[in-house]
Amino acid sequence: MNGLHLTDHTFRVPLDHADPDSPAIEVFARAAVDPARSGDDLPWLVYLQGGPGGRSPRPLGPDGWLARALRTHRVLLLDQRGTGRSTPVTPCTPGRLGSQEALARYLRHFRADSIVADCERIRQALEVERWETLGQSYGGFVTMTYLSRAPKALKACYVTGGLPGLTATADEVYERTYPRVAEKVRRFHRRYPEDAERMRAIEKLLDSRDVRLPDGDRLTVRRLRTLGLGFGMGAGFERVHWLLEDAWDGDELSPDFRYQVMQQTGFTGNPLFAVLQESIYGRPGEATAWAADRAFQDLPFTGEMIYPWMFEEIASLRPYAGAAHLLAHVDDWPDLYDLERLASNQVPVAAAVYHDDMYVDAGLSLETAAAVGNVRAWVTNEWEHDGVTASGEQVLDRLIQLAL
Repeated sequence: MNGLHLTDHTFRVPLDHADPDSPAIEVFARAAVDPARSGDDLPWLVYLQGGPGGRSPRPLGPDGWLARALRTHRVLLLDQRGTGRSTPVTPCTPGRLGSQEALARYLRHFRADSIVADCERIRQALEVERWETLGQSYGGFVTMTYLSRAPKALKACYVTGGLPGLTATADEVYERTYPRVAEKVRRFHRRYPEDAERMRAIEKLLDSRDVRLPDGDRLTVRRLRTLGLGFGMGAGFERVHWLLEDAWDGDELSPDFRYQVMQQTGFTGNPLFAVLQESIYGRPGEATAWAADRAFQDLPFTGEMIYPWMFEEIASLRPYAGAAHLLAHVDDWPDLYDLERLASNQVPVAAAVYHDDMYVDAGLSLETAAAVGNVRAWVTNEWEHDGVTASGEQVLDRLIQLAL
C-alpha cells in the first residue's frame, strides 16, 4: 500500500488460557510501518480497539492517528479475539456450537483477561521485550487489565476515552451514563429542534402499522430510538439528523431510510458488542442481570445500553438470546483489575478523558486516574468519544508528549 508497509500475522492461541489443552482459536494482527523505516529498530505500539467486539482499523493510507504513530513506531493493528479475522463471532457461531449453554461457556473467554493473554502470546512470538499500547474506549479497559496482569511487558500506555471504573458495578455505570445520554438528547434537540417532530411522526406510523426492514425485522419504536447510540461521537448528531430529514417517501418510510436504520441498529457485523456489553463489567460474586434494563429511563433516544428485547427483535442477535440470558446471570467472573498492583504502577500512562463522554463516565475515569500510579490525565471537551480518530494526529501526539 502506498505509504504503508503491511505484514499480516496469524497466531494460534488456546480458547481458555488457563487450560492449554482447550480448543485453539486464531488471532490475527497486521503490522504497519513507514516503508522508509521498515528496516529500523522501532518501538512497537499495539492498537487496542474499542468495543467490545470491534475489529482493528483497516488502513487506507498513513493518515490520522496512524500517521503520527508511524513517525516513531511500528504499529500492530490487533483484531481482538472474536473480531475481524480472529476466529470471528458472527450470527453463524451459535449454530456451530450446538447449544446456548455451550455458546455461553465459549463467550466467557472473550473478555479483557483473555485479550491480554493473547497479546502476551503474540509479544513473545514476535520476540518483543516490551511494547506500548494505544487503547481506544474499551481498549482502555483492556489496558488496565494488561497493567494488572503483565506490567513488565509494557513500556508506556496511551488511553483515549477509556479509563474504566475499577470497582464500579454495571448498575453504577448505567446510573451515571443514563443522565449523560439524556443530556446528549437535549443538545441534539437544541441543535435540530425540527427532528423532535420528525421522530414523533415516524413513531406514530410505527405504532399504527407493521413496518419491516429489508432483513424482515419489524421496525419498532424502541429499535428506532437506539439510533441514539451514535450521539457520543463527533458527527453523531449529524448522521441521525440527515437520516431523519430524508425518512419519507410520500406516506411511507423510504427504502433507503429503512436500509440505513437496519444497518445502524442491526449489529450484523458485531453481535459480540451486544452480547458482551454488560459482561465486561462482571465482577466476582455479582451478576450484571440486565443492569441497563433495570435502570431503564424512557428517553427519546437510547445510548450504549443493551436490552433483553433486542435478542428477540433483531435478526443477528436472536441466535444469541439464550446465551445472553445465561451470561447476564453469571456471578463467578474473575476480577479483571488488581487494585494493589495498579496503585503501585510504574508504567507511564497518558489518558485523554473526554469531559462530555456519553459512554465512559468522566467522573469514574478521574477516580481511576487518581487510584492508578503514574497516570497523567488530560481532561478536554474539545473532542467527543472518537477524538483520537476525529482529531487527526492531535490527540495521540498530545498523549505521547504527556508520557515522556
